[in-house]
Amino acid sequence: MTTTSRPRQLLRLATAGSVDDGKSTLIGRLLHDTGSLPTDHLEAVTNADGEADLAALSDGLRAEREQGITIDVAYRFFSTPTRSFVLADTPGHERYTRNMFTGASNAHVAVLLVDARAGVLRQTRRHARIADLLGVPHLVAVVNKIDLVDFDETRFKEVESELGLLAQRLGGRDLTVIPVSATRGDNVVTRSDSTPWYDGPTILEYLEEVELAAPSAVPSELRLPIQWVARPTDDRRRRYTGRLSAGTLSVGDEVVVLPAGSRSTVTALDTLDPHRSVAVAPLSVSFELADDLDVARGDLVISAAADATAPAPAREIDATVCWLSETPLRAGDRVALKHTSRTVRATVQELHTRLDPETLEEHDSPSELALNDIGRITLRTSTVVLPDPYATNRDAGAFILIDEQSNDTVGAGTVGEAREVVPGEQTRHDIKWHPSSLERDRRWSATGQRGATIWLTGLPASGKSTVAVALERTLVDAGRTAYLLDGDNVRHGISDDLGFSPGDRAENIRRVGHLTRLFADAGVVAIASMVSPLRSDRAIARALNEAAGLPFLEIHVSTPVDECERRDPKGLYARARAGELRGLTGIDAPYEAPENPDLAFDTTGADLDDLVARILVELARHETPPV
Repeated sequence: MTTTSRPRQLLRLATAGSVDDGKSTLIGRLLHDTGSLPTDHLEAVTNADGEADLAALSDGLRAEREQGITIDVAYRFFSTPTRSFVLADTPGHERYTRNMFTGASNAHVAVLLVDARAGVLRQTRRHARIADLLGVPHLVAVVNKIDLVDFDETRFKEVESELGLLAQRLGGRDLTVIPVSATRGDNVVTRSDSTPWYDGPTILEYLEEVELAAPSAVPSELRLPIQWVARPTDDRRRRYTGRLSAGTLSVGDEVVVLPAGSRSTVTALDTLDPHRSVAVAPLSVSFELADDLDVARGDLVISAAADATAPAPAREIDATVCWLSETPLRAGDRVALKHTSRTVRATVQELHTRLDPETLEEHDSPSELALNDIGRITLRTSTVVLPDPYATNRDAGAFILIDEQSNDTVGAGTVGEAREVVPGEQTRHDIKWHPSSLERDRRWSATGQRGATIWLTGLPASGKSTVAVALERTLVDAGRTAYLLDGDNVRHGISDDLGFSPGDRAENIRRVGHLTRLFADAGVVAIASMVSPLRSDRAIARALNEAAGLPFLEIHVSTPVDECERRDPKGLYARARAGELRGLTGIDAPYEAPENPDLAFDTTGADLDDLVARILVELARHETPPV
């Protein structure tokens, strides 16, 4: 009879604690006593008396050995007959607290070391809070150097009580406490005769017996961020690759690609296991779809099943972050946000709280977050991201923040709530519009200037800017104050943080709509020359002006796409036809022509002065004379 051995489970653990609590020695003891050390490695740290420097087994950097502290995250591997272990040794020094995020980000167990003599310290509380923030399922506290207090049960109970209070502050987390002497090996791998008063598990027993929960294997909960798109050969279809963070995927599954919402069916699937027909989280996969969809890095594949739930196309995120930079984080700062394989620009809308590492209490409305601070903030992104709450999916609910200038990672965070934001439709209840103390009629009468907004919309190269420039010149020559808000110029300043995704384009139109309202209120004829392809976006700009009682003219420059492409002054159409530019309005992105524009004309062969005159006639019809 043939028997098949059950594959060993993989457990990831991270150690944390203050400097000199003995993390490196504990790791060395685990490696040594489980027989996980190569002979030459052990010989390299053994002195002439046959004593091994256990701490040197995990301190891999020369600077770490010289200073006697751990600086960077060090990964070590060991195994037993039942499990394989990946151990992340994280620094204890407060300056390197940020490295705790790296080591504990995907850990199943966090091992918190406490010196039996010193008890719970500031760094202990900070590391415990980080582990809790990162959703590490299991916490175990190791009261190390118990031999230096003569294996005193009373002292152990005192430290255990301190740790119990810490667990309560973390919301009543389960916390196993183990007395240990890493130097001697007491209760690390083998049980110690010096602690007869302790009847709990050794560290290794705990690690072998702790329950592991796999990511969700429910097909309808599929989450698969796309990391790479490739076409291996000319005769093969596109291959999409990524790592499942939840759910399952198999040939024949109907899926939806977000944020576009395109649907298709999986026609081929590859994993590292050629005998596997169903991929489950957290496996990496390569697959094909039945349709040639526009799928790119950063897109998200989810199930198309009727009972599937989709993440919100979020533009606003409430999150908890650990700030990792010497430069403090303040409201209004702009950073790059990397979520799974998608990177977008983000603005810090508000700092809500800052955690006190001493008391684990939160202080409201901090002015900034300094290095190693943990706080709750709100981020507004330039385009949509597709996160799940961190509490339900650690992969899909985590992100990092990147400095756009230095490309340094400056923050790490977890998503609490993600909200969809429709530009222009959000009502701010905490901010009231402050009207000028000078009435508009009085201002307009005194200056002899009447404000209005003239919005020219049409395809790229339709002639909008040419008409707008001539209109501005004519108005100014006639003694009126006018100003042209050209699309390119706006993107050099006010909208320089926006790209050309649908969300960014909508936000750009919203911003320009607010600008025209302010200009018009001051008595200026604001001329906006914008492609503005969607009716909904132009409706927001109109609503902003009309709500303030300001004239708004929507002018459709209706030049046909063939004529626009013939002109092509910027070469955009040529690049789009060559496949070098995606999302060009009129080619592979839609343009919704105005249904009831105030004026429409085609610039093909038209007389420019005649077009300007027609606009001025329409403007006069809309204007209300000053009182």
